[in-house]
Amino acid sequence: MSAHFGRRLRKGAVNTTVAAVVVAALAASQAPDVTAGGATGGRTAADAASGTGSDDSATGNSPYYTDLPPLNSPTPSPSQSTGTTPAATGDTEAGIPATVLDAYKKAAAALAEAKPGCNMPWELLAAIGKVESGQAGGGNVNADGTTLTPILGPVLDGNGFANISDTDNGAYDGDSTYDRAVGPMQFIPSTWEWAGRDGNGDGKKDPNNIYDAALAAGHYLCRYSWDMSTTSGLRSAILSYNNSTEYYDTVVSWLEYYRKGTHEIPDGTGSLPSSRSDDDSATTTSTSPSASSSASPSTSPSTTPSTTPSTTPSTTPSTPAQTPTETVDHLENAGTAKLTAMAGDAFTQTISARAETEAGEAVGKVRVRFTIVGDTDATFTGGESVATIVTDSKGVATAPALQAGEETGTFTVRATVLGRVLPALDYTATVTARAADTLARTTSTALTCTAGGTFTDQVEVKATYQGAAADKVAATATLIASAGDTTANDKGPYFKDAASNAVRTLTDLRTDADGLLQLPKLYADDTAGTFLLRITTTGGATLTVELTVTAVPSTTPSPSESASEGSSETPSDDTSATESESETATATASESATTGS
Repeated sequence: MSAHFGRRLRKGAVNTTVAAVVVAALAASQAPDVTAGGATGGRTAADAASGTGSDDSATGNSPYYTDLPPLNSPTPSPSQSTGTTPAATGDTEAGIPATVLDAYKKAAAALAEAKPGCNMPWELLAAIGKVESGQAGGGNVNADGTTLTPILGPVLDGNGFANISDTDNGAYDGDSTYDRAVGPMQFIPSTWEWAGRDGNGDGKKDPNNIYDAALAAGHYLCRYSWDMSTTSGLRSAILSYNNSTEYYDTVVSWLEYYRKGTHEIPDGTGSLPSSRSDDDSATTTSTSPSASSSASPSTSPSTTPSTTPSTTPSTTPSTPAQTPTETVDHLENAGTAKLTAMAGDAFTQTISARAETEAGEAVGKVRVRFTIVGDTDATFTGGESVATIVTDSKGVATAPALQAGEETGTFTVRATVLGRVLPALDYTATVTARAADTLARTTSTALTCTAGGTFTDQVEVKATYQGAAADKVAATATLIASAGDTTANDKGPYFKDAASNAVRTLTDLRTDADGLLQLPKLYADDTAGTFLLRITTTGGATLTVELTVTAVPSTTPSPSESASEGSSETPSDDTSATESESETATATASESATTGS
């Protein structure tokens, strides 16, 4: 956290009571699946020293501000808001700097569109921003939302905090030895590397910018499809940001407070927090509160301090215990089978890695990061490409389920041990094209038309894969020459393209969400006969459909019939003419004979 928040004042029992009441009220208002106090407790000192769980949180479990909301209403009546009364103080506490408030609201609006099932309230982002940085140091930002001075958490060197070696070469936090939480939402560099977002559209992902940081925080909280409208989803999300029940209680207190009402105040005028979660540890390291409170006034203060400090440092060398991470020698595949899924489907296989010592013994409580590498749109559950999982007692870390996108081909899921420079363990995953194994017509109506006409019914088929509808499957339809010749026919039925030209092959067809595919209208040329339409899909499904074209019925005599009729009439006429001529000739001859006689 920023050094200029150095004032450290302790909260009394009243604030503790307020926190308990607020958390209980929120738990009652949420879905009854998990109570507010039903999850894991806060981190122990051993956890902080060893770094356990540090990188499976947004902040590396860095310290946070523990100030609680004031007792008075966040929207006090005008009569109460005078001078420096508690009501006026409450009104100041309820105010959020204008740019910071705008960033929270825009981030929540973006998440409502991108991840509607998360139900992210902007008040939750505001609550986390309050606890992490006092609303970016009271709104100490410029007009673009970038902090005017850096907000950095303590060095995570294992001295009372997690031990996280440098991961960004000091690019974000200015420290090339250890990591530090950065910016108004206090992301550690290794988390920001994959969780960072561009919230203000300037083409950069800057953890020091409240628009970028607020949007990144929202996506981080929603990454496993957690629902903020349920107690279990809210609790899981907040604890993933900083794994401490006390942190959860503090954030929920501010969430409920802001839900009751807040308002915009000028940038730079927000109240600054005064108490931090590491205040007690810094104070109680040298003195036990119980011992000091029970000591008798008559006890001489000079003898005990003089003997104990002089002998203990000289006889007990300071040798830090080896952390689990430091014992890891390598990662082993923990039984991951071949990773294959069809586009759009979830991978049924899980990815598991086992952390082992050089002797092959399992190492628990080690952070393993799984990263999707390569040109792919596949993601883990929740839409993220990175997931950090802590190994169990058997040394095994199992990545969230993989979800295939629409891009086909192979990609890599890479497992690495955080906090150690060890060879990565790579898993190859393959996404195949959407496929169908069966095609069938949706009706049994015969497909017929006359030559030169249009088929009344359009061809519609349904594609299935292993009995289920095969959606978005690529298909091709071709009017083939014959059952043994799958080349396109040069006569018979045809489709029409946009210019009304005859085409007999259609490509780039695709089934709909129900696996249905309806082909365009079919037309017939003047060739009668039986023809074949063949439809094929990715995956090998094939269907051959029979098309019948009948000849046009005859309505006028054919030329041969006309010729036949003409030839039958001519001989009759000729015979009549011959007979007439014969009779004339006979008469003439008779007349001549008579004259001659």
